[in-house]
Amino acid sequence: MARVEVVVVIKSEILDPQGKAILGALGRTGHPGFAQVRQGKHFDLEVDDSVTDAELEEIASTLLANPVIEEWQIRRLPDAAPSA
Repeated sequence: MARVEVVVVIKSEILDPQGKAILGALGRTGHPGFAQVRQGKHFDLEVDDSVTDAELEEIASTLLANPVIEEWQIRRLPDAAPSA
C-alpha cells in the first residue's frame, strides 16, 4: 500500500471569502505578518501499489476537486517507518 496526499485549493484568480475571513481574523487576534490565506481541502489516500499517477490525476480532477474553480497537487508520501 502507498500513501498519497491530495491538496485542493481555490485557484488564485477566484475570490476566496473564507481565506479573506481567516486573514482578517489573524490580524484582529494579534497575529500580524500574514499577507494572504487561501483555504482548501486535504485528502489522505491509502492506495494499492497498482494505482497509477494517471488514475490519481483522474480521481482528483473528477471527484476530489472542481476543476473550474480549484487546482490540486498530488504527492506520493514515503511509507511510515515501521514501529519497534
